[in-house]
Amino acid sequence: MVLANHQGTTPPSPISPPSSPPSGATAAAIGSSSGSWTAADGAALYGLDRWGDPYFAANARGHVCVQPQGERGGSLDLVELVKELRGRNLSLPLLIRFDDILEDRLERLHGAFERAIAQYGYAGRYQGVFPVKCNQQRHVVEQLVESGRRWHFGLEAGSKAELLIALSLVDDSQALLICNGYKDQRYIETAILARRLGRQPVVVIEQADEVGRIIAASQALGAAPLIGIRAKLSTRSTGRWGSSVGEKAKFGLSVPDLLATVEALRAADLLGELRLLHFHIGSQINDIAVLKDALQEAGQIYAELTRLGAPMGYLDVGGGLGIDYDGSRTATAASKNYSLQNYANDVVATVRECCEGAGIAVPTLVSESGRAIASHFSVLVFDVLGAGGRPGSVPEAAGEEALILRNLRDTHAAIGAIPATDAAAIGAGLERLQEAWNDALKFKDDAMAAFRLGYLGLPERGLAEQLTWACCQGIAERLALLPADAPVPDELRALPAALASTYYANLSVFRSAPDTWAIDQLFPMLPLQRLDEAPSRLGSFADLTCDSDGKLARFINPDGRSGRGQVKSLLELHPLRAGEPYWIGLFLAGAYQEVMGNLHNLFGSTDAVHIRLAPGGGYRVDHVVRGDTNAEVLQAMEHDPQLLLERLRMASETAIAQGQLAIGDARRLMDHLETSLRQTTYLQG
Repeated sequence: MVLANHQGTTPPSPISPPSSPPSGATAAAIGSSSGSWTAADGAALYGLDRWGDPYFAANARGHVCVQPQGERGGSLDLVELVKELRGRNLSLPLLIRFDDILEDRLERLHGAFERAIAQYGYAGRYQGVFPVKCNQQRHVVEQLVESGRRWHFGLEAGSKAELLIALSLVDDSQALLICNGYKDQRYIETAILARRLGRQPVVVIEQADEVGRIIAASQALGAAPLIGIRAKLSTRSTGRWGSSVGEKAKFGLSVPDLLATVEALRAADLLGELRLLHFHIGSQINDIAVLKDALQEAGQIYAELTRLGAPMGYLDVGGGLGIDYDGSRTATAASKNYSLQNYANDVVATVRECCEGAGIAVPTLVSESGRAIASHFSVLVFDVLGAGGRPGSVPEAAGEEALILRNLRDTHAAIGAIPATDAAAIGAGLERLQEAWNDALKFKDDAMAAFRLGYLGLPERGLAEQLTWACCQGIAERLALLPADAPVPDELRALPAALASTYYANLSVFRSAPDTWAIDQLFPMLPLQRLDEAPSRLGSFADLTCDSDGKLARFINPDGRSGRGQVKSLLELHPLRAGEPYWIGLFLAGAYQEVMGNLHNLFGSTDAVHIRLAPGGGYRVDHVVRGDTNAEVLQAMEHDPQLLLERLRMASETAIAQGQLAIGDARRLMDHLETSLRQTTYLQG
């Protein structure tokens, strides 16, 4: 992944007017007293009760808990789990993978299709595959193959390396190996020969020029692969991946190319190996109507291929089964307007209808649902290192001050004259508060102009900023006492956002959540603890990289009044407590994030752990995967860690000889360097 921006992290402008009001939920959270706030309120505030169902919830202690088997029981307190994992010498940021969730996702997917097949009297069956590109980690793919064995669950490969993974892991002669992507002669020959191992590789023709290579390889080896064709559909898709269909789609054959392929296979006596029709209408399908249209078109193409003499037998509906990232259950980019059962019902019913109309046997249904299977099973936990915000206190005047500063002090005093504990007085004084804020902004602008012209010094400018933010803080504290539906001007309602803090996160978004930067993907985030305490701050996260894009500043907004998956730039958070960790969980990121991440600033992979519920309660740690050390990321960039150490050792010897460095300090320096090479790339505290 190429980074578009390598700037240093830039702090926000010293003082600028607020731009957008916080949501009603934010105002309610900040304005609530801790005594009236419950863990259920916290779950609702972050949408946990919607997007988290059935795997994540809040317990009575105000902690996020995980139910890896959904409603079937068994719950783990994530806060206690993290504490115990840290006791096992695992460090944050930490990726926790729940293999029970992977298995549960498979069961729900197959259960939905089995119910749909029974309901519609479908004479065929469902047989899924997992696209390896979604998460190529060894333990993940192995777990999926093992958990899916009872359904003859297979894999989909899009490259030679992924094909090697699939061939080595899938030893079930009934499981499918769908071979997608660009293919050279060696790739095709590998698939043909693998068929002699008892595997079922299906080479899907994605480009017209692959037909000749398949024919040539089959003739050279005296054997052929199972063949599939990917069709370009005319159906229009929606969302970020809508360009996956249509005439300009990257993969697939147009109808003329498809017909030419059939005749070429017939001439080569290979038409009998054409068994599968494949289509794909984009990842994260958010509108079920799009799927229905595509299924109708693909169903007719499948029927026509059968009429042309191909034996067929499989219809691969591709990926795209969506995830409700924001809990809104709407046809928006971060959600979907259908359930898993809706999806299965529409696939089964539509294909049955097409085949019955054409008088042909129904195919085995195949799907490549990666996101829907893998998204839920991992949670990234990172710690907050500190927080920076706006100054709220104002020093006393130390003598005669400039008129601009006196004006700001008078404005601050006028705000203070409205009792901060009397909602009625605050409501009656809204006009005065608006006037005070207008005055504060004007006096601040005057102070900036005076500074630029040399009439105010740096200390005076700093005091002007402090006074302006004190005015903002005073108004915000008073507005917090008003009900959410109070007629507060938008400019004043946005003041809590203007006071937002930056929370410094011990992670790299480019490594652990790259889609938040690259395509504005929305993932649920919330504190793992203190959900039973009303958050009193607004903030966003800045990561460890020295890149201004290294931030998390797009969050789901469950309180969106339109109910259409609104996004907010600030998250409700708690003030940090000395000596107490503040852990944040990033959820639903089990698909793509690990394999798309990069080494920006040489931040490597995090520690990862596989957790399973144990019989009789508790859990067991199945696998621990250590994150990259500093030595390993240096080697990835072709630096020799030992050579680097030797250069520094020689430099320290020179400094010792020149009397610039004591021998004990040199030893300490080398100890630090050697220890750092063995440690993870993230901060250790």
